This record gives sequence, structure tokens and C-alpha cells, in this order.
Amino acid sequence: MKNKKIVLISDFDGTITKEDFFNMVVDKLLSKDALKPWYEYIDGKITHIEALTGIFSQIHLSEKDMDEFISKMEVDKYFYDTMDLCLKYKIPVYVCSAGTKYYIEKKMGETLKRYNISLVSNDAVYSQEKGLRLIAPEKTNPFYDENTGISKEFLVKKLNADGYFTIYAGDGRPDLLPAKTANIVFAKSVLLDMCKQENIKTEKFENFKDILDYIRRLYAAN
Repeated sequence: MKNKKIVLISDFDGTITKEDFFNMVVDKLLSKDALKPWYEYIDGKITHIEALTGIFSQIHLSEKDMDEFISKMEVDKYFYDTMDLCLKYKIPVYVCSAGTKYYIEKKMGETLKRYNISLVSNDAVYSQEKGLRLIAPEKTNPFYDENTGISKEFLVKKLNADGYFTIYAGDGRPDLLPAKTANIVFAKSVLLDMCKQENIKTEKFENFKDILDYIRRLYAAN
């Protein structure tokens, strides 16, 4: 690893947080019938971003209650230690999400600033009347993807091309393509199952301590 630049790219929902915002919304705010757009996405009838908007637009909390709901997302307790280590070794960190900046910035906007974390995700607007509606980036955006709005794969490929050793962490379907592209993969949940099916080598990943320890070993070996 000598003279090799390292970068950490992480999914947000279910990776940095213990629970996916999607699951929180469905379990606590909506009925199972609200999942119809998701099944249409699984069947290939609509895009991922259309499915999320179809579900999240059914949220009708006041903005104050929405902020309170978002605040209840629990962040992995080892995430901040990992960020401290990345800051110490000047390792760039990207949070890349097929969800939206809306709830990520509300949950951890100050953390993003403190650690100089780059956030790559979809925009969104929220109102009590119309719910949370995702907005994909312009097609000219280098990370634009028709299905998910933001392509995590394109981000990893760019960082690879820039000469970085890419460490990727994720847990869901949109994380499979970047996992195929990254140098090292920390996978759990659905992503772990998909990686096993695709014979993609992964590291043990119960929480961010596994990533913390891995980075420490990299620098200890230098």
C-alpha cells in the first residue's frame, strides 16, 4: 500500500445508519400497501428513484415532525472513530446514496462539514401535502444514472481512475455495481448475499469497527 492513495466510499442507509430510512418509513409511518411502487421497481416497471418517490410522497408529517423522525435514525457508534482516523491520515470520504441529501444533511450535516465528507446523492423537496419527492441530478452530471438518479458505480470508477485504492461499504441492491468495481468491499445484508452469488470477495462487516481496524492495518503495514 506504500504510496497508494486511499479513499473510503460508503452508502448511508443501513450502512452508516443502523436502519434504512426506507424501512423506518414503511414500518412506522405507512401501511404495507404503500410498497406497491417498490414491487413495480422489482418487476422492472419503474425506476428505483420513481419507486422511492412513490413511497416517500405518502409521508404527510409536519416539517417539525419530519425533522424529529429523521433525528431518530441511529448512526453506527464506530462511524465517528473511523472518520477521526480518516481525518488523521487525510483519507477522503464520500457518502454516496441512492436516497436523498434531504434526510442525510438533516441527520448529519454538521458531521459532513466537520470531517469534510463529500455527499453524492439525489436532491429532494418535502412538504406535508406532497410528501418527500426525490429529484435526480441533471443528465450532464458525471454520476447521473437513469435508474437510481445517482450512480455509485460511476463515482467508484472515477476514483479508481484518479489513482485511489477504493474501499466501499454498503448493504443494498444499488451497492452491487460499485462493489464489483471497488478494490475492497465491506458488505452486509442484501449486498452480502448478492456478492456471494456473484463471487465477489468481501470483508467481515458487522459495523464500522471492521473498517476502522482494516484501515489501521493498512497503515501499520506501510
